[in-house]
Amino acid sequence: MTKKIMRTENVWTLEALKEHTETIRLLEDKFQDERDRRYTEVGIEREKALRIKETADLAALSLARESQVYKDQQADVMREKNLAASGIYATNADLQLMVDKIEKSLKPLFEFVNSQQGAAKGSQLTTGKIYSAIGATGTIIGILVFLATKI
Repeated sequence: MTKKIMRTENVWTLEALKEHTETIRLLEDKFQDERDRRYTEVGIEREKALRIKETADLAALSLARESQVYKDQQADVMREKNLAASGIYATNADLQLMVDKIEKSLKPLFEFVNSQQGAAKGSQLTTGKIYSAIGATGTIIGILVFLATKI
């Protein structure tokens, strides 16, 4: 369709207009295809950039979390050292030592209380069994007396 457009002094022929319109339409289609291709490429690159950004954000959050944990641990260590050096406040180690001493000193008391509770429960069980035996014996005697009166 590469015919030369024939014009006669600013007057268009029907064939020249048709050819001109066809050429414009082909150029417009080419332009639209190129634009669509570029939009698609930009969209793909934007998605890649977004994935890279998300990965970088996750890595940054992880590093920030690790850094904060490390800072907190260091601050705890320094606080413990300062408190231990000043002697004004009890440290975690001091408190644990005291708890261990108290548990050790109260252990015989706990054992005694537990044994007394066991003895009390044992005597309650024995008393219950005695009452049950008396009740069963009374029932048997009552049945025997009833049967003896019937004979």
